[in-house]
Amino acid sequence: MSLNTTPSADRVHIGIFGRRNAGKSSVINAVTGQKLSIVSDVPGTTTDPVSKTMELLPLGPVVIIDTPGLDDEGELGKLRVQKALQAVNKTDIAVVVIDGSQGRTQADETIIKRIRDKGIPYIVVYNKSDLRVPDMLCEDEIAVSAVTGANIYELKERIAKLVPRKTHEFPVIADKVEKGDFVVLVVPIDSAAPKGRLILPQQQVIRELLECGCTSVVCREHELSGVLRDLGKKPRYVVTDSQAFAKVSEDTPKDICLTSFSILFSRHKGNLEVQAKGAVKIDGLKDGDTVLISEGCTHHRQCEDIGTVKLPGWIRKHTGKNISFEFTSGTEFPLELSKYSLIIHCGGCMLNEREMKYRIKCACDAGVPITNYGTAIAHMNGILKRSLEIFPEISNKVFD
Repeated sequence: MSLNTTPSADRVHIGIFGRRNAGKSSVINAVTGQKLSIVSDVPGTTTDPVSKTMELLPLGPVVIIDTPGLDDEGELGKLRVQKALQAVNKTDIAVVVIDGSQGRTQADETIIKRIRDKGIPYIVVYNKSDLRVPDMLCEDEIAVSAVTGANIYELKERIAKLVPRKTHEFPVIADKVEKGDFVVLVVPIDSAAPKGRLILPQQQVIRELLECGCTSVVCREHELSGVLRDLGKKPRYVVTDSQAFAKVSEDTPKDICLTSFSILFSRHKGNLEVQAKGAVKIDGLKDGDTVLISEGCTHHRQCEDIGTVKLPGWIRKHTGKNISFEFTSGTEFPLELSKYSLIIHCGGCMLNEREMKYRIKCACDAGVPITNYGTAIAHMNGILKRSLEIFPEISNKVFD
């Protein structure tokens, strides 16, 4: 990811839904002024949700999600429809495209109800107005023609007005610092670290601190003691990569507040109280239990990958139990969760807030405790309470 690029997770996600051949891809191309999606008269051209990042005026940086037709058929078609419905979970603004020459169908009504029930702002677009214009339109409807361009500009303006004013309930760290603060960031450089760049959570913490007028001091875990000694001023916080929690905790004086990037992101776009309470549930795991470890991105697995190698090893050592593990990554997240005794999720830096909170809600609805990498590792190192001192309003709820 370029340092000049808005992260995908921080962009407004616009989901395009509708039946096959309603003209979803044509509408996307007309709105963006680019051939982002393949257009064909053959039903089912779009077989999987396809996300594209771009700048769309007057909205700015967005992610356009083109989804399969909601009326797809056959066993494979059912899977495609399921994928389209799952895309709703990451959608900030929904655009439902209806073939104006045919009108609404049950498939259209079903997706509109699903979107409305989730509280997602939406607009219904009757495409092919060059063939037929609906008799009467409601406030949340518009008739356009992707062929002639009729009302495409108006559609963009209507979409822009739907952009949520509030994107995150909490910042990453901005509300916990004051101008002039020093914050030490501990960034291990190992075989799993990306070459030539920092990972997204580290970038975003640095950016917020700069915007707040704070000074970031970045070091590796074995350099921390020397940095704290030579700094000449007690830092407000030490923020570490979760994998280095144990050593960083040993080297950070008790009067300095310590936390991790993963914990900051749990509050930023997840539910830190739920995930901190979920970490404590690791102690109750039994022989034969299955734990799901889920990551929001896909990346090349290293031999010492944290999700598939380190975490399972740490959990087995901590519990002394014979535990089974399953793994998911990227957009894959199981619909059925009841088989799991615990879910451990990454910090979710590549997921938007809506999808991260959806996954947490799915776990809660299934009665399955869920935690994340940072809270789980802190608990297994006996420093979860310390790592939550930055958020006393949450720590009190977890440990009272």
